[in-house]
Amino acid sequence: MSRCSLVLLPGDGVGAEVTRAARVVLEAAAVRFGHDFAFTEHLIGGAAIDATGEPLPEATLEACLLADAVFLGAVGGPKWDQAPKRPEQGLLAIRKRLGLFANLRPATVDEALITRSPLKPEAVRGVDILIVRELTGGVYFGERTRTETTASDLCTYSVEEIERVARIAFEAARGRCGRLTSVDKANVLETSRLWRETVVRLHRDYPDVALEHQLVDSMAMKLITSPADYDVVLTENMFGDILSDEASVLAGSIGLLGSASLGASGPGIFEPIHGSAPDIAGQDRANPIGAIRSAAMLLRYGLKLETEADAVEAAVVAAIVAGQLTGDVGGTLGTQAVAEGIAARL
Repeated sequence: MSRCSLVLLPGDGVGAEVTRAARVVLEAAAVRFGHDFAFTEHLIGGAAIDATGEPLPEATLEACLLADAVFLGAVGGPKWDQAPKRPEQGLLAIRKRLGLFANLRPATVDEALITRSPLKPEAVRGVDILIVRELTGGVYFGERTRTETTASDLCTYSVEEIERVARIAFEAARGRCGRLTSVDKANVLETSRLWRETVVRLHRDYPDVALEHQLVDSMAMKLITSPADYDVVLTENMFGDILSDEASVLAGSIGLLGSASLGASGPGIFEPIHGSAPDIAGQDRANPIGAIRSAAMLLRYGLKLETEADAVEAAVVAAIVAGQLTGDVGGTLGTQAVAEGIAARL
């Protein structure tokens, strides 16, 4: 038996509901495989602003630093659009404080849901992409200026920042189909030229991985016209934010996909890729599969429990094949019923 400390950050909107769903499945995995998972819940985002005035309270950060892994539901909502502090500041801050520089976002299309994709079945059949996004550099963290008539956001990258995330992408490609696509804007941006040069140099350590480069505008087109051609996609922070959201629609619902944010050491953060969806919060309608797949990634990357992660992912696929789904993908069940069904399959 292994004892693990897991911090849950439900956050805002449907975050609480999908976090409960993920916990149900993690608890079932613990029982099935003989582990002891100790859960604690803490505030982040808008809920934290309402309670403490801060989007990332110090107590939350301290708990996360001591945890083995962190699960996050969702943050944000129109309630805080005009607030002096935004919920998203809490998410950016915790990623930075935990040193989480690599965001892994799988984009897969389940055969049983292939008709739910907005693209034709023949275009998305077999799609299995892993997007590796640099998470703590670039324009989101650069110096900002603002006057009444002008504004600027500085995009900065160092060789070290590029190398560490590129290594994760090369290693991931080595363990998958052996193909890596690095995305940049090297025909215009100096940061992209440094990015490409660094990735090319690092490729010497991975001669077994086939490397290609794509400009971000071309990649945005190819993700729609030929998504099955791609295996691992590596890119910087802002480009990755945009491309991973684009890739998420291939599956048919943004509620189907999870993500992992990892650093060199310490706990990672695992979260579904969807937002807080305040319009359906509290209605038991949110699709929990993205959260449950994030829980599987928590088991795999956060706790190094490969067998347990495989079992959760297999239970998810079995539930999808059986049609035990929420309304956004043609089912009739509620959030918790889907989660309990998947837990029972374990």
